[in-house]
Amino acid sequence: MAKMGSRKHLKRFKSPEHWPIHPKEFKWTVKPSPGPHSIEGSLPLLIIVRDILQLADNAREARIILNNGEILVDGRIRKDYKFPVGFMDVIQIPKTKKAYRVLPDERGRLALHPIEKENIDFKLCRIEDKTTIKGGKTQLNLHDGRNFITDGEYKTGDVLVLNVPEQEIKDHIKFESGTIGLITGGKHIGEKGTVKEINITHGSMPNTVLMETNQKTFQTLQEYVFVLGKDKPVITLPGGN
Repeated sequence: MAKMGSRKHLKRFKSPEHWPIHPKEFKWTVKPSPGPHSIEGSLPLLIIVRDILQLADNAREARIILNNGEILVDGRIRKDYKFPVGFMDVIQIPKTKKAYRVLPDERGRLALHPIEKENIDFKLCRIEDKTTIKGGKTQLNLHDGRNFITDGEYKTGDVLVLNVPEQEIKDHIKFESGTIGLITGGKHIGEKGTVKEINITHGSMPNTVLMETNQKTFQTLQEYVFVLGKDKPVITLPGGN
């Protein structure tokens, strides 16, 4: 039994801090399946259905809801209760006509931000890396594990607006000065501001970005800045745009 538990489950005290479960209530919790997001950067669907949305009183009821096809992630029905849901994913519950986008709160925890109908059919994906492949085309590796083959002009750090579930590129937000960015890591996680200056370093030192909000100016790592739009965010955010 111990071997089975270690393969399908995760000890609660080892679960990420942002999971909304009590570490000592039970010994085990659900372990996310391998997927687009890491354990540290995701929430298993079962925890979302049972603990966050409170659509079920226990794991059995949550699995029934999922098996009935009542939960969509990025426009697709997901029945795997271990499926990892992460940053910028869109969750829909057609039966209740409610939808949410996964965003960090002010404490850095993944949270479900309610969104309206006009925000449901697209998501934002940051380009983490790109490589030139056979035929001169470019492969874009996105933050949620997706890969795109394209001949368009895109740079690392740019953000793609994708239609879901079609996964077609709808728009493109360049990572450049003047854009609005959301901080996804470090002590300023969850804050929103304007990219004032991008500092390209040489050698092993990471690139940094000077950000400006209504109250302050601060510096953060480039990898922590997720651009949301040129003049204003293309998505709604907690607390308004």
